[in-house]
Amino acid sequence: MMNPFKKYMAPEEYPETNVISFIASDFVDGNQEIDESQLGETLPLLPLRNTIVFPGSTLPISVGRKKSLDLIKSFGKKQKYIGLVCQKDSTVDDPAENDLYPVGVIAEVIRVIELGDNNLSIIVQARKRFEWQQVVQTEPYLMATFKIREYLKASKEDKEFKAILDSIRDSLLHMLHMLGEPPKELVQTLSSESFSDMLISYSGTNLPIDAHEKQELLSINDEKEQAYRLLMILNRESQILELKMNIQMKTREDLNQQQKEYFLQQQIKTIQEELGGNTQQIEIDEFRKRAKEKKWSDEVAKTFEKEIQKLERLNPQSPDYSVQFGYLQTILELPWGIYTKDNFNLKNAQKVLDKDHFGMEKVKERIIEHLAVLKLKGDLKSPILCLYGPPGVGKTSLGKSIAEALNRKYVRVSLGGLHDEAEIRGHRRTYIGAIPGRIIQNIQKAGSSNPVFVLDEIDKIGNDFRGDPSSALLEVLDPEQNSTFHDNFLAIDYDLSKVLFIATANNLNSIPQPLLDRMELINVGGYITEEKIEIAHRHLIPKELQNHGIAKGAFTISKPALQKIIENYTRESGVRELNKKIAKIMRKVARKIASEEPYPKTLKVSDLKEYLGIEEYSRDSYQGNQYAGVVTGLAWTAVGGEILFVESSLSRGKGAKLTLTGNLGDVMKESAMLAMEYIHSHAQELDIDPEIFENWNTHIHVPEGAMPKDGPSAGITMITSLASAYTQRKVRPNLAMTGEITLRGKVLPVGGIREKILAAKRAGIKEIILCRDNKKDIDEINPKYVEGLTFHYVSDVKEVLDLALMDEKVDQPKNFSTIKEKSQK
Repeated sequence: MMNPFKKYMAPEEYPETNVISFIASDFVDGNQEIDESQLGETLPLLPLRNTIVFPGSTLPISVGRKKSLDLIKSFGKKQKYIGLVCQKDSTVDDPAENDLYPVGVIAEVIRVIELGDNNLSIIVQARKRFEWQQVVQTEPYLMATFKIREYLKASKEDKEFKAILDSIRDSLLHMLHMLGEPPKELVQTLSSESFSDMLISYSGTNLPIDAHEKQELLSINDEKEQAYRLLMILNRESQILELKMNIQMKTREDLNQQQKEYFLQQQIKTIQEELGGNTQQIEIDEFRKRAKEKKWSDEVAKTFEKEIQKLERLNPQSPDYSVQFGYLQTILELPWGIYTKDNFNLKNAQKVLDKDHFGMEKVKERIIEHLAVLKLKGDLKSPILCLYGPPGVGKTSLGKSIAEALNRKYVRVSLGGLHDEAEIRGHRRTYIGAIPGRIIQNIQKAGSSNPVFVLDEIDKIGNDFRGDPSSALLEVLDPEQNSTFHDNFLAIDYDLSKVLFIATANNLNSIPQPLLDRMELINVGGYITEEKIEIAHRHLIPKELQNHGIAKGAFTISKPALQKIIENYTRESGVRELNKKIAKIMRKVARKIASEEPYPKTLKVSDLKEYLGIEEYSRDSYQGNQYAGVVTGLAWTAVGGEILFVESSLSRGKGAKLTLTGNLGDVMKESAMLAMEYIHSHAQELDIDPEIFENWNTHIHVPEGAMPKDGPSAGITMITSLASAYTQRKVRPNLAMTGEITLRGKVLPVGGIREKILAAKRAGIKEIILCRDNKKDIDEINPKYVEGLTFHYVSDVKEVLDLALMDEKVDQPKNFSTIKEKSQK
């Protein structure tokens, strides 16, 4: 084992001229006795360089100088002791008596090892200290008279001496642990009580201190004083070692980091040279090459060159480098001036639109018109279309069909729940992790500057402290402004005027007015039963057959069964729920096919209960006109058109109290009050005794009381119901009506006519009363859907009552006809 302290000694402090190693175990049984019969009056001296040997140690010594070699070679069988003394100046090659310290150690030569080339190694064991008196021989080696110096031994009972030894042991172990994890054997040896006698010799031999200080330590005759002096040296060296280790630790960390970076840089440099050059420069050259192929304006080209010069000046290890690199990459990947060629074949476009979507005539017509203008003019700022309507009617999927019809790229971004303005406009590059907004990202993904861009769920945008995304969309969706759209990350104006934006929404009320004003609104209403049957037959059934692994033609659903599913198993405007029911049927069929069980090739109405269970909904149907005061109205709901019944009844009571029930909204309640006021003011014309109002309470109820109902379209229905109740005249059979009323009796138009008419037809209604202004809505409906219906167009309540009320009366309530006589009495 090498000297454990050697690792922090400077080379000049520990030259490898003499001592090869120090072994702690050699000190444990260090024999200090001398066979005085082997000693004469003189003793041969072996000068050592920078090495002080303490009694009890066993160590090898390399011998190379001529006089030293002559001394070793002259050893006879009886001669075995030599005097080991240290030179005052280690640079002197041939020391004289003035060059040697007076105190040394008598050592026994245990073994001589020849290394060849006039080089020997001897193993010696130091015995006792001596002091040479006079040099009596200088050739061929030094001989001197001497005197043995004995220690003044400390008492083993001396507690102070024992404490000093323990402190020396602790200091040694502390220094060894600072230098690294010492061998367990060494720690055990030093900690052993049996080693206490040799502790001073071991420490003195191995401590990396100046030879002069070691010599002073060796020259002390009092063992206790020697131990105390050694402890002082150890404490000082321990403190110095701590300082050195701290300094080394700090410098090593810095040096390690520098070496690591240098090593990595050298590796990168080597790899780059192997690959044919500097990677950074190769990438920059590649950027410039791609930039030459871009069809961008001079302003963009100037900005790009400025930014790429900034990239050249940046260190690749800098955090800004990756941001700058990503920015330039974004600019290059944008499709500047790249446009796909529109397909101006109008017949083909119509064919594509009809193939993918049944109905939606207004939307298809608008797209064909846009294509026609493009074909004639060659250039047109794309319109901003907003398709609004109930869920599941195909607004989003229509975007794909439009893109296919126009031969354009298709991209879609969902705006539902978006509440950060940066999602639209992007982040400024000063922020960590900055990226472009959704608009620029999707244009980049599309690879062209004129895609069909679907902004899904535009009515569900939120806003908070991070900004208002709907306001950021104002620039995007304005044909006059979006030719210079500004993205915060890009910081260059980008032309969006050729992009065909299609927004979708369920509710226009939640869209801000300025945003709504920039879009062309197209209502995509709910499908009627006939349309749903066609959609299921043409699209849904083939799609679900494929999804469930059923061969084409192996199974189908009859149209009567589809109608039953639509009317009794779903209640929606679109076809999403219908698709789920068809999928449920397909799963059951797939199970039967997989199990090799029999199944119907065509599903009929009678099979629905087995495949879908009991009916979930029941359609309202016309209930006749046996009762006065019951009138059929028409209503629009989010799931399509419905018929509703307005019921009025009279009961005896004072004060003409009006009661409204059926979960009615404020507008509907106001319609009931208007109807009541109209009846009061026109009682004479309707042949109603005014005294009836004072003695009979009125109750108006709209069934299905748990369902909220609101809107003005039940106005004429309520007036007719009240007039029928007060006059007890029957209402014309198979008649329904819808329309808003005013206080003076005018009938106003209402919305949702298409859905209402189709609901009336399903319920078995034959005649419908509408406002005269709603005639245009009837004209837009496919004639085959309104076959068998008769429409009466009115503009005044009097016309409604003349059409709706018959001369035939039902049985009047008890005493209802004698109110007048009783009041006269």
